Amino acid sequence: MTKKNSVSLGYLGFNFQVKLVKQLIEDSKFSEEILDIISPQYFDNEYLRLVVASVKDYYEKYETIPTYETVFEIIRVDIKREIVRDSAIEIVKDVKNGDSKDCLHIQDTSLRFCKQQELKKATQKIQKILDLGDFDRYDECEEILKEALSVGGEKDVGIDVFHAIDDVLSEDFRSPIATGMVAIDNLMEGGLSKGELGVILAPFGVGKTTLVTKMANNAYNLGYNVVQIFFEDNPKVIQRKHITCWTEVPLSELTENKEEIKKVIPKFKSKQGSLILKKMPSDGTTIPKIKQYLKKLTSNGNKPDIVFIDYMDCVVPSKQFKDEWSGEGNVMRQFETMITELDIVGWTAIQGNRSSIGASVVEADMIGGSIKKGQIGHFIISIAKTLEQKEAGTATLAILKSRFGKDGVIFEDILFDNGTLKIDTDISSDVSFLDFEKGEEKKKSNLVIEAMRKKKRVFGEQ
Repeated sequence: MTKKNSVSLGYLGFNFQVKLVKQLIEDSKFSEEILDIISPQYFDNEYLRLVVASVKDYYEKYETIPTYETVFEIIRVDIKREIVRDSAIEIVKDVKNGDSKDCLHIQDTSLRFCKQQELKKATQKIQKILDLGDFDRYDECEEILKEALSVGGEKDVGIDVFHAIDDVLSEDFRSPIATGMVAIDNLMEGGLSKGELGVILAPFGVGKTTLVTKMANNAYNLGYNVVQIFFEDNPKVIQRKHITCWTEVPLSELTENKEEIKKVIPKFKSKQGSLILKKMPSDGTTIPKIKQYLKKLTSNGNKPDIVFIDYMDCVVPSKQFKDEWSGEGNVMRQFETMITELDIVGWTAIQGNRSSIGASVVEADMIGGSIKKGQIGHFIISIAKTLEQKEAGTATLAILKSRFGKDGVIFEDILFDNGTLKIDTDISSDVSFLDFEKGEEKKKSNLVIEAMRKKKRVFGEQ
């Protein structure tokens, strides 16, 4: 017999692990069910780890479980060091010659073993964090523990296509929250619904915060619980923007109209919804931290319906990645997962790259950093402003992606005034379409353009 690991392994230690490997090789049905869950690192003996890794690699390559003879051959060919090769062969012999009397018990306990090993790793990671005295990383500890406990969780097997037909066919099956821009809302079938993610793409200084604030203000006016998270602005600046939305007094004139505004502002207070402004640090905020904050609001009786993050480039990954782009993609994926779990609508803004500055139309390939930030979104709208448009208080909005309806639609020279926060898609010099294949604006026939304009007029009348 191969010498056993000197570490005390407990009930599910060396003997159990040998029997488990035996079941992996001898019972293909069981093996196929557990191989996507089990990891070689779960096994305490280094030679058992080699064997399990060989079985997993073989299955991934050939979609079948290797025989003992095949495992022996893999070890002889792949392992160059004689002492390691001989020890690995011995451990395979131990596995092959072991008894199978309690095989069903071993299989039934396999998931418990996986969870046990994941929890061991999790507690070690958490202990390292605690040893460093870095107690502000509690959100990371929570994620580590949650990930460990989720191993082997029940998989979503889907739903029968005929399930809950009445709900599926109801008018409010999505229950979207409107942006307040009529033409945009109709192109996305009323706005975003819970679990859906919208992205605003624009270069710096163009109007991301203006659009975010305008949409947040509209959602609040509709009676929803709104959370607007930001990183760079003073909270008073965001408050002033909302006051301008309600009173239509330009930002530059708020102070001189202070007394009049104080008299009328109470009437804009919603009887149903809430509007929470939350500034968070840009040097350590993660999606788990944001999630914890939103859950705290919920526990205090103020469950959010919609959250705006201005902007996602200020959110950092909750763990290290080999490159910055992978981290950015992970952050966006975590955001999508969060809004699904919390059953809320999610909007965020992302920065455009250098080529987006001064562009007549900001396109999808102008996303700064990882393209995954755009791929994950259900709906992407971009803002472009030339120097002439900045002076005129106008902008060009483009629907770059929509899972709900028509994309590639461009609204040129719409009213978009950062000083008054007035945005009106109905005031547009032209409606055109984006040719994604050529990456350029493509003018359609006058007939098509007129049809779009007619559609806009109908939306406006409704």
